[in-house]
Amino acid sequence: MASEYASAPGSPMLVAILLACLSCFLSIASSSAPTAPLHNTSDTDLQALLCLKLHLSDSTGAMASWKNDSVQYCSWPGVTCSKRHASRVVSLALDSAGLHGQIPPCIGNLTFLRSIHLQNNKLNGKIPPELGHLNHLTYLNLSNNSLTGMIPNTLSSCSRLHIINLANNFLDGEIPTSLSECSELQKIYLFNNKLSGIIPDGLGTLSNLSVLFLANNDLTGGVPLSLGSNSFIRTVILTNNTLTGGIPPLLANSSSLQLLDLTNNHLIGEIPSALFNSSSIVILALGVNNFVGSIPPLVHTSSPLEILILSENNLSGSIPTSLGNFSSLTWLLLSQNSIKGAIPSSLSIIPTIEQLDLSFNNLSGTVPASLYNITTLTYLNMGMNSLTGEIPNNIGHTLPNIQTLILQGNKLRGQIPASLALAANIQVINLRDNAFSGIVPSFRNLPYLTELNLGINQLEAGDWSFLSSLRNCDQLVYLCLDRNILKGTLPSSIGDLPRSLQVLLLTANKISGAIPQEIEQLKNLTLLYMEHNLLAGNLPDSIGNLPNLFVLSLYQNKLSGQVPLSIGNLSQLSELNLQENNFSGSIPKALGYCKHLEALNLSHNSFSGSIPKELFTLSSLAEGFDLSHNKLSGEIPLEIAGLVNLESLNISYNQLSGIIPSTLGHCMHLESIHMEGNLLHGTIPESFTNLRGVSEMDLSLNNLSGEIPEFFESFTSMKLLNLSFNNLEGPVPTGGIFQNTGVVFIQGNKLLCASIPLLQLPQCNTEASKKWRASAILKIVGFTALALVLLSWFAVVLLKKRKKVTQSSHPSCKELMQCSYADLVKATNGFSLANLVGSGKSGSVYKGRFEFEEHTVAIKVFKLDQLGIPKSFIAECETLRNTRHRNLLRVITACSTFDTIGNEFKALILEYMPNGSLEGWLYPNLDKYGLKRTLSLGSRITIVTDIASALDYLHNHCVPPVVHCDLKPSNILLDDVMGARLADFGLAKFILSFSHSCHHSSTSLLGPRGSIGYIAPEYGFGSKLSTEGDVYSYGIIILEILTGKRPTDEMFTNGLNLHKYVEKAFPQKIAEVLDPCIVPSSEDGDADNILDHGNNATDGVDICILHLVKLGLLCSMETPNDRPTMQDVYAEAITIKEAFAVLHG
Repeated sequence: MASEYASAPGSPMLVAILLACLSCFLSIASSSAPTAPLHNTSDTDLQALLCLKLHLSDSTGAMASWKNDSVQYCSWPGVTCSKRHASRVVSLALDSAGLHGQIPPCIGNLTFLRSIHLQNNKLNGKIPPELGHLNHLTYLNLSNNSLTGMIPNTLSSCSRLHIINLANNFLDGEIPTSLSECSELQKIYLFNNKLSGIIPDGLGTLSNLSVLFLANNDLTGGVPLSLGSNSFIRTVILTNNTLTGGIPPLLANSSSLQLLDLTNNHLIGEIPSALFNSSSIVILALGVNNFVGSIPPLVHTSSPLEILILSENNLSGSIPTSLGNFSSLTWLLLSQNSIKGAIPSSLSIIPTIEQLDLSFNNLSGTVPASLYNITTLTYLNMGMNSLTGEIPNNIGHTLPNIQTLILQGNKLRGQIPASLALAANIQVINLRDNAFSGIVPSFRNLPYLTELNLGINQLEAGDWSFLSSLRNCDQLVYLCLDRNILKGTLPSSIGDLPRSLQVLLLTANKISGAIPQEIEQLKNLTLLYMEHNLLAGNLPDSIGNLPNLFVLSLYQNKLSGQVPLSIGNLSQLSELNLQENNFSGSIPKALGYCKHLEALNLSHNSFSGSIPKELFTLSSLAEGFDLSHNKLSGEIPLEIAGLVNLESLNISYNQLSGIIPSTLGHCMHLESIHMEGNLLHGTIPESFTNLRGVSEMDLSLNNLSGEIPEFFESFTSMKLLNLSFNNLEGPVPTGGIFQNTGVVFIQGNKLLCASIPLLQLPQCNTEASKKWRASAILKIVGFTALALVLLSWFAVVLLKKRKKVTQSSHPSCKELMQCSYADLVKATNGFSLANLVGSGKSGSVYKGRFEFEEHTVAIKVFKLDQLGIPKSFIAECETLRNTRHRNLLRVITACSTFDTIGNEFKALILEYMPNGSLEGWLYPNLDKYGLKRTLSLGSRITIVTDIASALDYLHNHCVPPVVHCDLKPSNILLDDVMGARLADFGLAKFILSFSHSCHHSSTSLLGPRGSIGYIAPEYGFGSKLSTEGDVYSYGIIILEILTGKRPTDEMFTNGLNLHKYVEKAFPQKIAEVLDPCIVPSSEDGDADNILDHGNNATDGVDICILHLVKLGLLCSMETPNDRPTMQDVYAEAITIKEAFAVLHG
């Protein structure tokens, strides 16, 4: 069936040219008289060919011999003339000739043309309506170009047309209804365009139609009811559209249909039983729709069905036992439905089955033993069900071809068979979250194994020999053994694990003894989780020899001694968790070299001495800084102001002395402050007035004095204020949080009083009260005068800004349309896995549809149990409240409530982006037919321009300016017309100048927060957060879009990075580093000449590419001052986009 996806073969051009040459030779040899002049019609064909050459250029020289002084045009490359009418051109075959330019109207003058082969070129502009003049045309192939505009209605005049292939272009508008007037049409290929509207019903009435391929468009409406009415229809592929309704009966009952692919639409209803009992269908793909009901049973046993895909629907009932009668079936994919009951043993009698996916259903009962005897299986996934039973001991023998085995999330028990080591082709073994017991077996001789996940079981380590057995698994990346009962001492053989290992999970296993020095041999390790064990002894100095370590989690162990200075060598470290151990000595200053550190937890140890000032240079620290429950002494350094992105500060229960530094007020992103249980004295700093985002503050059990600041009354986010057991004095404020006695604690301050009966405090002295009132009045008068001056100045500034830009108001999250938790449950089918779009650190995103909303929405549910996530919710709300732009993801509403069992619940309801993320387009997976969706140059330029527009708005038209902080392809979403929207504002920061410091919703400014590979290099040296950091990330994204290479690609080592890689090739050899989807293969020429500055014939499109490369290089310069502003970047992006648009008509 793969032939249906390819272009129809061209005519035998070489034979035609030889015949034409022979005819010319015989004509000359048979007469001594001069050659007769050309007839008018032949002259028309000659002039039409010369016209084509005039308007088109080629990079392969295919048209080089097309010269005006030649009358032998029938022998020109790509030209074939008729045998009966020797001077009339009947075929034009210039496919893969590197043609540039627009197809000129004069092609319509070749009135004898029967076939046009112009596929796989760089043609742009519109399809000329003059093609309708070619009433002899039977074959038209313009696929794999950059054509735009609508399909001309005039094609209906090509009444003899058999095959039309316009796939892989940028055609828009509707499919012309007049196309059905081409009564001899047999094959229609219009996939991978931007076509919209309905599929004309007349196409279904074409009596000879055999192929209808309309995938990857924006088509709506239903599948034509007439489709399937003829006896020739073989292939119908309507994948990735927005079609609704059910499957038409005529199509379901077609006796000729061989391939039906309706994947990823909005189709509903039950699956017609006729499709399962067809005597012709070979491929049936109905996944990612809304089909309901049961899987139809198979009545006839002669079905030729090879591929059956029903994943991601709402199917229920049980798996019919009759499916075992599909004797030719190779793929059976039923995942992410609501199928229940037992797995029928009849599936094991399918002799050809290779891929079986039953995951994410409600299946129960024992897995049939015969299922493990299907020798043809390469992929078996039964994860996330309620299956029971044991894995047979001989599984390695009975599944000799297995590559992926996923049984995660069931109730399987027994031992893991040692014979798995005999499955030599296996790549993934995932037995996580079951009840397996016994000793972890040896896994020798598995050269292709990349993932071994045995976590959350009841496995034991025995003598730990399984570690050494993994030595030869050279491709192993993930080893997850967490939450078992491995016990024993971690052996030195941990260093024998393959160098490819990146993730090692040993959490909660009752492992004792010391961490072996040999762990340093795992050079590529990025995630190391060994928390909640019984590990003892010192943290080995060799831990600093893991240059790629990103997370080191060792909390809740019995480790002791000093933390080694080598910890400072972990330059990529983002998270360090050493809490609840027995570490002592000083906190190493070397931690100040971990410039990417976002979370540091050293609490509940015995650290002593002062807090190193070097820690406060880590402006990357954001998620948490916890040194509580230690023996730290000395004063809090003024340098604490460097933690400007910090959300949670906990230095409680130490022996810290001195005053609270006023510089702490610069950390305006703080949400939680815990300093209780120390020896601090002095007053609460006035600079705390800047900390408007604080939700809890505990300063209790210190020696603080002075009055309680009145500005606490205006802290609307405050949920807890504990000032108890200090030496505070004077009147207690009465407004704001102080009206809720359940969240304010002030006991143990003997000199506090109340001006009104409050908190069981004594009344304030009248004289003192008068003095206090006089002082308060003076303060109010002073502040009022100052406020009037500032207000006048602000009004002038605001009027000036309004002349430059008018901003749309955007309601806050609290002011938007309300929806309940029940609404969200209903919209997402109970947060079902079928609705799950993706999941990350901060939350999960579901697609859903409300009864009161017409369109599908995206629902981001925040993981509130993760550190810092509540702040991320607030950050996104605040950013979205203050911003609105066509290229920013729009918030529809928000939900902050409690779920049905009383847990706090927060979610944002956002626009749903049907085309996913830019990352998904840059690195697409092969679909079931071995095809990849590609991103055209035009789309890449549009995306680059859209993101520049969004950043220009955030940097230059928001008051205060906003820095996104986490630009990367996965945060760039694409709407239904491939327009780009910037998303994920969980790390966004408002940048406040001094003049804006009173803005109450402003959050913190600075620090290298984001994703590795996209973070500006200056952040690694503690530089402040700035718009230049976003410009750098944007430049990296441009280079990634153009090269198709991630900035974290394994090729970038020894000082080489994406910027240097492109810079080295620019401009002479730029074609060598560009994504092949932008610059086609140059098998017929020199790659270096594809983009040759010295060639006067250089195409305008190539110049656009070079300008875009240059822009990416400028934006990603190492020094911030060398980068352009976003305003200039946006202007240049628009220029490039407009130039490209002109070239494409």
